[in-house]
Amino acid sequence: MKTTFTQALLLCLMLAGPGLPVSVALAEQGHEEAGGHEEEGALKMTAAEREAQGIRTTRVEPRALTGTITAPGEVRMNAYASAQVTPRISAQVVMRHARLGEQVAKDQPLVTLSSVAMAEAQGALIEADREWQRVRKLGREVVSEQRYVAAQVARQRAYATVRAYGMSDALVERLLADGDASRATGAFDLLSPQAGTVIRDDFVAGEVAEPGRVLFEVSDLSQLWVDAQLRPEQAEKMIVGTRARVSMHGERWLDGKVVQLHQRVDEGTRTKAVRIEVNNEAGQLSPGDYVDVMIETAESEARVAVPQESVLLMQGAPTVFKLEGDELHPQPVETGMTRGGFTEIKAGLASGDEIVTQGAFLLKSLTLKSQMGEGHGH
Repeated sequence: MKTTFTQALLLCLMLAGPGLPVSVALAEQGHEEAGGHEEEGALKMTAAEREAQGIRTTRVEPRALTGTITAPGEVRMNAYASAQVTPRISAQVVMRHARLGEQVAKDQPLVTLSSVAMAEAQGALIEADREWQRVRKLGREVVSEQRYVAAQVARQRAYATVRAYGMSDALVERLLADGDASRATGAFDLLSPQAGTVIRDDFVAGEVAEPGRVLFEVSDLSQLWVDAQLRPEQAEKMIVGTRARVSMHGERWLDGKVVQLHQRVDEGTRTKAVRIEVNNEAGQLSPGDYVDVMIETAESEARVAVPQESVLLMQGAPTVFKLEGDELHPQPVETGMTRGGFTEIKAGLASGDEIVTQGAFLLKSLTLKSQMGEGHGH
């Protein structure tokens, strides 16, 4: 009877694949020959043989299981990566240099303005600069200390005035290099404070723009915000840095992370917003879009859990393969929740047990074939 069983087992092992080591055997068979007893279905396989067959093991440990919360969200412009371009003095729009939707670089001219106040400030700067150049050339040995300091301060004040009115350093230096009073026309450019996309340019040439009037808005649309509306009890579980994903109509999920937690509950919806920053380099999202949001959550209590793929169904029961020495034992377990690719083990395993996490299906096939062979032997 034993010879028939051994022959059947060897045949099963040969059918499993040419690379499978013949030294794999039922531990029960070896123990019976030695007069001992071992639980049914255990397989014996050395570390080298497990490595050759791609069987990997790891020790069981408690872990906080992650789940997901789904919620609606709205895409918003990233205010920290956006800037408004406004005049600081009353000025007339002469010419625009950028249009809605265009990509602009930092310090790129966006619009040319003209102002009476700027013309006066430019003329005063040219006069102050000429006087300062004369005084500095003569030196303190020739002119009085009072005149020297007065000329220097007057030039600095005039320079600061045109800068405060909106002229760039480059334009001011060009104006002074020419030294031509006729260049004090009051014209000046407003520059883009950052690289990005023009998302607003609500003005027309010829209009007079008052201080604070937004002429352009430039934003980096590669990094957007999504405000997800959660129930207050869900929002309380969120922490900054939590991973999230965002999608429109369930297509192509984009990775993101929680960057801010709103502190107020919306009076109308009784929800609390969680802000997610999303990488939008592909331009899939636009401010104002409504999206689906999935946010990871973590249990505060650590549980004994194993990779989901290591749990197989054998004889109607969830089972893992437990390694003891060189023996692999099918170990029935009681499972709980499955989250983030890990399954909770309520009973059957303890922290520190070593189980198969890769190649479990191969072991299941070997076990079932060996059991079939044993049945034929009887």
